[in-house]
Amino acid sequence: MHNVRPEKAAKVAEIKELLNGAKCTVLVNYCGLTVAEDTKFRRGMREAGVKYVVVKNTLLRIAAQEVGIEGLEAHLEQNTAIAVAPEDPVEVCKIIEEFAKDHKALEIKAGVLDGKLISEAEIKALAALPPKEVLLAKMLGSMQAPITGFVNVLQGTIRNAVYVLEAIREKKEKETA
Repeated sequence: MHNVRPEKAAKVAEIKELLNGAKCTVLVNYCGLTVAEDTKFRRGMREAGVKYVVVKNTLLRIAAQEVGIEGLEAHLEQNTAIAVAPEDPVEVCKIIEEFAKDHKALEIKAGVLDGKLISEAEIKALAALPPKEVLLAKMLGSMQAPITGFVNVLQGTIRNAVYVLEAIREKKEKETA
Protein backbone atom coordinates (compact mmCIF):
# COMPACT_ATOMS: atom_id res chain seq x y z
CA MET A 1 0.00 0.00 0.00
CA HIS A 2 1.13 3.52 -0.70
CA ASN A 3 2.18 5.90 2.00
CA VAL A 4 -1.08 7.83 2.39
CA ARG A 5 -1.85 10.20 5.23
CA PRO A 6 -4.62 8.88 7.51
CA GLU A 7 -7.05 11.65 6.55
CA LYS A 8 -6.63 10.71 2.87
CA ALA A 9 -6.81 6.94 3.44
CA ALA A 10 -10.57 7.15 4.00
CA LYS A 11 -11.02 8.97 0.69
CA VAL A 12 -8.87 6.34 -1.10
CA ALA A 13 -11.00 3.59 0.47
CA GLU A 14 -14.17 5.35 -0.73
CA ILE A 15 -12.82 5.61 -4.28
CA LYS A 16 -11.79 1.93 -4.19
CA GLU A 17 -15.30 0.97 -3.10
CA LEU A 18 -16.76 2.97 -5.99
CA LEU A 19 -14.41 1.32 -8.49
CA ASN A 20 -15.05 -2.19 -7.13
CA GLY A 21 -18.84 -1.82 -7.14
CA ALA A 22 -19.10 -0.40 -10.64
CA LYS A 23 -19.94 -2.10 -13.91
CA CYS A 24 -18.62 0.98 -15.68
CA THR A 25 -16.71 4.07 -14.58
CA VAL A 26 -16.14 7.04 -16.88
CA LEU A 27 -13.53 9.73 -16.20
CA VAL A 28 -14.32 13.24 -17.39
CA ASN A 29 -12.66 16.64 -17.29
CA TYR A 30 -15.34 19.06 -16.16
CA CYS A 31 -13.16 22.20 -16.35
CA GLY A 32 -14.95 24.96 -18.25
CA LEU A 33 -18.49 24.00 -17.27
CA THR A 34 -20.50 26.72 -15.59
CA VAL A 35 -22.10 26.04 -12.23
CA ALA A 36 -25.53 25.83 -13.90
CA GLU A 37 -24.24 23.35 -16.50
CA ASP A 38 -22.52 21.24 -13.85
CA THR A 39 -25.68 21.23 -11.73
CA LYS A 40 -27.73 20.10 -14.74
CA PHE A 41 -25.18 17.37 -15.49
CA ARG A 42 -25.17 16.15 -11.87
CA ARG A 43 -28.99 16.11 -11.81
CA GLY A 44 -29.10 13.94 -14.94
CA MET A 45 -26.59 11.56 -13.39
CA ARG A 46 -28.49 11.35 -10.12
CA GLU A 47 -31.81 10.67 -11.93
CA ALA A 48 -30.18 7.77 -13.78
CA GLY A 49 -28.79 6.29 -10.56
CA VAL A 50 -25.21 7.16 -11.49
CA LYS A 51 -22.83 8.36 -8.79
CA TYR A 52 -20.82 11.38 -9.94
CA VAL A 53 -17.85 12.43 -7.80
CA VAL A 54 -15.00 14.89 -8.23
CA VAL A 55 -11.75 13.20 -7.17
CA LYS A 56 -8.13 14.12 -6.73
CA ASN A 57 -5.95 12.54 -9.40
CA THR A 58 -3.39 11.27 -6.88
CA LEU A 59 -6.02 9.53 -4.76
CA LEU A 60 -7.67 8.03 -7.84
CA ARG A 61 -4.29 6.80 -9.07
CA ILE A 62 -3.61 5.08 -5.72
CA ALA A 63 -7.11 3.55 -5.55
CA ALA A 64 -6.90 2.30 -9.15
CA GLN A 65 -3.54 0.65 -8.52
CA GLU A 66 -4.84 -1.02 -5.35
CA VAL A 67 -7.91 -2.32 -7.20
CA GLY A 68 -5.76 -3.58 -10.10
CA ILE A 69 -6.79 -1.18 -12.86
CA GLU A 70 -3.80 -0.49 -15.09
CA GLY A 71 -3.16 2.28 -17.59
CA LEU A 72 -5.30 4.93 -15.91
CA GLU A 73 -2.31 7.09 -14.97
CA ALA A 74 -2.00 8.58 -18.47
CA HIS A 75 -5.51 10.06 -18.16
CA LEU A 76 -5.08 11.60 -14.72
CA GLU A 77 -4.27 15.18 -15.64
CA GLN A 78 -6.20 18.39 -15.03
CA ASN A 79 -9.55 18.16 -13.24
CA THR A 80 -11.08 14.72 -12.94
CA ALA A 81 -14.54 13.55 -11.99
CA ILE A 82 -15.76 9.98 -12.15
CA ALA A 83 -19.21 8.79 -13.11
CA VAL A 84 -19.87 5.36 -11.64
CA ALA A 85 -22.64 3.14 -13.00
CA PRO A 86 -23.48 0.29 -10.63
CA GLU A 87 -25.90 -1.36 -13.08
CA ASP A 88 -26.13 -0.39 -16.75
CA PRO A 89 -22.82 0.64 -18.38
CA VAL A 90 -24.56 1.85 -21.53
CA GLU A 91 -26.74 4.33 -19.63
CA VAL A 92 -23.84 6.25 -18.09
CA CYS A 93 -22.06 6.41 -21.45
CA LYS A 94 -25.23 7.72 -23.14
CA ILE A 95 -25.75 10.45 -20.54
CA ILE A 96 -22.15 11.66 -20.74
CA GLU A 97 -22.01 11.48 -24.54
CA GLU A 98 -25.29 13.41 -24.95
CA PHE A 99 -24.17 16.09 -22.49
CA ALA A 100 -20.71 16.35 -24.10
CA LYS A 101 -22.31 16.95 -27.54
CA ASP A 102 -24.02 20.08 -26.27
CA HIS A 103 -21.29 21.19 -23.86
CA LYS A 104 -17.86 21.09 -25.49
CA ALA A 105 -16.21 21.94 -22.14
CA LEU A 106 -16.97 18.43 -20.84
CA GLU A 107 -14.16 16.19 -22.02
CA ILE A 108 -14.36 12.40 -21.82
CA LYS A 109 -10.96 11.11 -20.72
CA ALA A 110 -11.31 7.33 -20.44
CA GLY A 111 -13.33 4.66 -18.76
CA VAL A 112 -13.19 1.37 -16.94
CA LEU A 113 -15.54 -1.43 -17.97
CA ASP A 114 -15.48 -4.59 -15.84
CA GLY A 115 -12.01 -3.71 -14.54
CA LYS A 116 -10.49 -3.03 -17.97
CA LEU A 117 -9.49 0.38 -19.33
CA ILE A 118 -11.53 1.61 -22.31
CA SER A 119 -10.90 4.59 -24.56
CA GLU A 120 -13.08 7.57 -25.41
CA ALA A 121 -13.97 5.92 -28.74
CA GLU A 122 -15.15 2.78 -26.94
CA ILE A 123 -17.26 4.90 -24.58
CA LYS A 124 -18.87 6.56 -27.59
CA ALA A 125 -19.49 3.13 -29.15
CA LEU A 126 -21.21 2.00 -25.94
CA ALA A 127 -23.32 5.17 -25.99
CA ALA A 128 -24.45 4.34 -29.54
CA LEU A 129 -25.90 0.97 -28.47
CA PRO A 130 -29.67 0.72 -28.20
CA PRO A 131 -31.12 0.57 -24.68
CA LYS A 132 -31.00 -2.73 -22.82
CA GLU A 133 -34.74 -3.28 -23.21
CA VAL A 134 -34.51 -2.95 -27.01
CA LEU A 135 -31.62 -5.42 -27.18
CA LEU A 136 -33.53 -7.90 -25.03
CA ALA A 137 -36.65 -7.49 -27.19
CA LYS A 138 -34.63 -8.13 -30.35
CA MET A 139 -33.04 -11.22 -28.83
CA LEU A 140 -36.42 -12.53 -27.66
CA GLY A 141 -37.89 -11.88 -31.11
CA SER A 142 -35.11 -13.81 -32.80
CA MET A 143 -35.60 -16.68 -30.36
CA GLN A 144 -39.37 -16.73 -30.96
CA ALA A 145 -39.17 -16.58 -34.76
CA PRO A 146 -38.36 -20.30 -35.32
CA ILE A 147 -41.02 -21.36 -32.82
CA THR A 148 -43.62 -19.11 -34.45
CA GLY A 149 -42.75 -20.54 -37.87
CA PHE A 150 -43.09 -24.09 -36.55
CA VAL A 151 -46.49 -23.30 -35.02
CA ASN A 152 -47.64 -21.80 -38.34
CA VAL A 153 -46.56 -24.94 -40.20
CA LEU A 154 -48.47 -27.12 -37.74
CA GLN A 155 -51.52 -24.87 -37.99
CA GLY A 156 -51.38 -25.11 -41.78
CA THR A 157 -51.48 -28.90 -41.64
CA ILE A 158 -54.39 -28.88 -39.20
CA ARG A 159 -56.17 -26.20 -41.23
CA ASN A 160 -55.82 -28.30 -44.40
CA ALA A 161 -57.21 -31.35 -42.58
CA VAL A 162 -60.22 -29.26 -41.47
CA TYR A 163 -60.77 -28.10 -45.08
CA VAL A 164 -60.71 -31.73 -46.29
CA LEU A 165 -63.15 -32.82 -43.59
CA GLU A 166 -65.43 -29.87 -44.42
CA ALA A 167 -65.34 -30.80 -48.12
CA ILE A 168 -66.23 -34.41 -47.28
CA ARG A 169 -69.11 -33.25 -45.07
CA GLU A 170 -70.46 -30.97 -47.85
CA LYS A 171 -70.17 -33.80 -50.38
CA LYS A 172 -72.10 -36.23 -48.13
CA GLU A 173 -74.78 -33.59 -47.52
CA LYS A 174 -75.22 -33.19 -51.30
CA GLU A 175 -75.43 -36.96 -51.80
CA THR A 176 -78.10 -37.34 -49.09
CA ALA A 177 -80.13 -34.40 -50.28
